[in-house]
Amino acid sequence: MNLEGRRALITGAGQGIGRACAEVFASRGADLVLVDKNAATVHEVCGEITKTGRTAVPVPVDLTDARALRRELERHCTRLSIDILVNNAGFDRPGTTAKIDKAGFEAVLGIHLTGPLLLIQFVLPSMRSRKWGRIINVSSIYGLIGGKGEVAYSTAKAGLIGFTKSVAREAGADGVTVNAVLPGLTRTPTIETFMARKFKDAIIQDTPLGRIAEPEEVARVIAFLASDDASFITAAAIPVSGGWGI
Repeated sequence: MNLEGRRALITGAGQGIGRACAEVFASRGADLVLVDKNAATVHEVCGEITKTGRTAVPVPVDLTDARALRRELERHCTRLSIDILVNNAGFDRPGTTAKIDKAGFEAVLGIHLTGPLLLIQFVLPSMRSRKWGRIINVSSIYGLIGGKGEVAYSTAKAGLIGFTKSVAREAGADGVTVNAVLPGLTRTPTIETFMARKFKDAIIQDTPLGRIAEPEEVARVIAFLASDDASFITAAAIPVSGGWGI
């Protein structure tokens, strides 16, 4: 799973799974363009990566601001060939169908679906021209099974699976693979800070491996899909959930 000579663009790279992806990709030889709306954290991660001898370019931008995103991509990436795109950024706006408002619902869909669309539109032409590319979208087990009080998040993550399969059909003839990973409960700062213990325990109890995932365990699957070892895998939606959701 060597990534030497590859350049990866990773969103939501300031913490959690995105940060773990940056670290794992760098350890396997990739150079990085790291996107996160939190300027402080993305610069911190880039600083740590550069200490390892790899190149890491920080791009602090809010993916929901289409104009700013396009400007920053053209500023940082126009002269760079992006070989690997990891659409990881996301956030949650909990709420049931009866209670979530239109703005909250659309905000969740925007970060999980519109952001990846804009990024794929930016990097895919170059991937096609070079006849090689890897796109990995980070969905969720909730995209398969739904979640009570998680109507926006579950809808967005389910949509990301369909989006993955559609782009895979379009891009396959040009040597570009497009896959999704579906994490289960993962030890990210958001989960550790905001999810109540009783909800974590309920999910862990329903997980055959009986524990929470570490971000690196998800990142290693993403790195596999980004490598030549996964050359004949496309349009897949791979659970990385310890069996939760079976």
